[in-house]
Amino acid sequence: MLSREKMESEMKIDERELFKSVMINFMTDEDPMLAMLKWITEQLMQIEAEAKIGANKNEHNSERKTYFSGYRPRRFDTRMGTMYLMVPKLRKGGYVPFFVTAKKRSEEALISIIQEAYINGVSTRKIERLAKEMGIEGISATQVSFINKGLDEQVEAFRNRPLQSEYPFIYVDALYEKIRSNKRVVSTAMMIAYGVGMDGRREVLAIEPFYSESNESWAAFFKKLRYRGVKRCALVVSDAHQGIQNGVKTEFIGTSWQRCKVHFMRNILAYVSPKSKALFSDRLKQIWLQKNYDDARKQAELFIEKYKSRYPEAIVCLEEGLEDSLQFLNFNFIDHRRIASTNVLERLNKEIRRRSKVVGIFPSRESYLRLLTSYLMEFTEEWEVERSYIQPQKLELAMIKREELLQNAA
Repeated sequence: MLSREKMESEMKIDERELFKSVMINFMTDEDPMLAMLKWITEQLMQIEAEAKIGANKNEHNSERKTYFSGYRPRRFDTRMGTMYLMVPKLRKGGYVPFFVTAKKRSEEALISIIQEAYINGVSTRKIERLAKEMGIEGISATQVSFINKGLDEQVEAFRNRPLQSEYPFIYVDALYEKIRSNKRVVSTAMMIAYGVGMDGRREVLAIEPFYSESNESWAAFFKKLRYRGVKRCALVVSDAHQGIQNGVKTEFIGTSWQRCKVHFMRNILAYVSPKSKALFSDRLKQIWLQKNYDDARKQAELFIEKYKSRYPEAIVCLEEGLEDSLQFLNFNFIDHRRIASTNVLERLNKEIRRRSKVVGIFPSRESYLRLLTSYLMEFTEEWEVERSYIQPQKLELAMIKREELLQNAA
């Protein structure tokens, strides 16, 4: 009987002989290294497919999960050259080789880098150079343009997608960034609308570029919202820009306008001395913390009486805008923090500015629109899987309340 050491020695000799014969076969090939890689790849595919089946080819096994069902040709490009592989097919479950999946992940990572550079205004030639520096020699300007064309198509599809017919609450604001135009750097407005749909989830509704916040630009902004499907809204929340107010009145008849209480307080506090601001602000806040409209009006009257002689300009500002700042109390069954201010947009704006600050001056309006939309698309996708921002039952009550207010005003 052979000793264990002798058996292991003979096995090693057999393995060396097998390896030697295989290598000799490769040496006669036109490209030995590519042929070797192809053989190793096919062996790994066979092992991986057999593991998925639970049995070797032609093996009878009670634990077998499925069967081989022939092969399919697959072109696979590598740095050594192009291989044409015969990939095993399975009757059930399918089979994708591990190296194809790994390559797909690396391609996706590369595409994300290219698109991130494109979003931030880097030119196609610079991206091509960046790819070469990363060790990717095969990518061309045409391929970069094709990848980025897909991104632009996603941005345009998002900006022009059809919207729901009802959004009980819509929040509106504008962002400004420095953009290069005709050899000059100009400040450009990007108008944003964000809404809460009847399902209670948040959604970025519109992103529109304009050179200024004029009456005409805001009218066009709201008109496009209607064109994309929005028919009814209970409350639009924004700062006191006259163009927004006019746009709501003309394009969304029957909708209430809520002046952002945070912006409004800042306007009032501009007329108060620094020493008195803290105490004045604490007492001013009490107006909007009341549970109903009547209590808020009474609180405002007491406040006005107390400070009208000391800070007359601040009180005039308060009196002129008070009514518009209390519209959220018509919907007092909803948490006032959700609908009394544009704070929800302010948080978005802060995050966007943090990212846009890296770019500085954008090379074009299109590059800024691309960056802004891409980030807002991410936020919208995240909100789709979150809990309701406002309960749907309360949103239904808000739309009923809208009709009641409309009838009372008639």
